[in-house]
Amino acid sequence: MRGVIRRAEYAASESQAKEIIEKGEHGVLSTTSADGYPYGVPMSYWYKDGLIYFHCAKEGQKLDNIKADNRVSFCVIGVNEVLPGDFTVNYESAVVFGKAYEVTGSEKEEAMLEMVKKFSPDFMEQGKESIKRADAKLSVYKIAVEQITGKIKNTEPKVK
Repeated sequence: MRGVIRRAEYAASESQAKEIIEKGEHGVLSTTSADGYPYGVPMSYWYKDGLIYFHCAKEGQKLDNIKADNRVSFCVIGVNEVLPGDFTVNYESAVVFGKAYEVTGSEKEEAMLEMVKKFSPDFMEQGKESIKRADAKLSVYKIAVEQITGKIKNTEPKVK
């Protein structure tokens, strides 16, 4: 069963998992290739109103995969602190399962503006111009989240 966390003591609440997604800047989008192999690709994203948005070129393997089967998984790693003397790691991560859909028109424009707000908030005017120039060359997709899980482990180091 997807999304079942084996170590329940580290399970994040749904709100904690959403917070990890909201704070994150990069994640890994996983799709299924035509030959059945998984395909994971790191990407920037933005999260708004329960949807994960990303932009990409108009063609490529991930889009071929999404067109064939739009079920996807998206993973974000937040905290990642190795505790070498304890042979463990403090971490937080979230995994989303959902379906990816291309967005167009005003939703595409709004999504791209949200990306500029997230990654370049001091350059909104330049961002708007960049969006206009690139519009014909890029696609924007959203992941409609069906399930979200997360894990958080945060312990004090025993060895300092």
